Amino acid sequence: MIATTIAMDFCQTVTPSEIATVIDSYARGWFLMADEDSSDLGWYRSRDRCLMPLDNRFRYPRSLRRVLNQQRFEFAISRDFLGTIAGCADRPSTWISDELAEIYQQLQRYGWALSWEAWQGDRLVGGILGVAIGSLFIGESMFYHEPEASKAALVTLVQALQQGGWQVFDVQLTNPHLERFGSFCVSDRQYSAQIQTAIARPAKLVTPTGDSFASQPHSSTASDHG
Repeated sequence: MIATTIAMDFCQTVTPSEIATVIDSYARGWFLMADEDSSDLGWYRSRDRCLMPLDNRFRYPRSLRRVLNQQRFEFAISRDFLGTIAGCADRPSTWISDELAEIYQQLQRYGWALSWEAWQGDRLVGGILGVAIGSLFIGESMFYHEPEASKAALVTLVQALQQGGWQVFDVQLTNPHLERFGSFCVSDRQYSAQIQTAIARPAKLVTPTGDSFASQPHSSTASDHG
């Protein structure tokens, strides 16, 4: 359940100082969402935070194992970051406003965001949009245009996070789909404690085909929203 929202104003072109503010806020447990009706951008946090396990608690259906073994998809990092944002926002009601999409683009430009993508030939068919701070990966949204594409992307992303030394995979809010993969919730207090170590330690992501992403640690001492 959403506990708090604080409206934010950003310049039309997001500045480096605003990017630093965004990262500092994510590192303290907040996340950005736009109101689905007004598109007003706000900072939110939840009383309970949903995490995807990065140990043997992670699981996925046997049918998905067959999909992965058949190598139906190729996986890439930020090959089409804008396309991933568009895919995530393409739904009847979306919290990814134009302003938030611009912020994601700037985060990616400065090395704080990425997309883990599923491809079939030259078609982007699914993917996961995320913010990366140290060894904390925050999954913002996911989409698919082909059956099983986003699920396959999730499995391969978790495998890459495990191999790359990531400590926390935050999926923010729970739902039955994520619970099938072993997601679980912790209190906001527990989440805040867990990420303090994670955000200070850099990590790396590598796809099976060799795309790579190196995260940046966070060391800001700016004040919290609350």
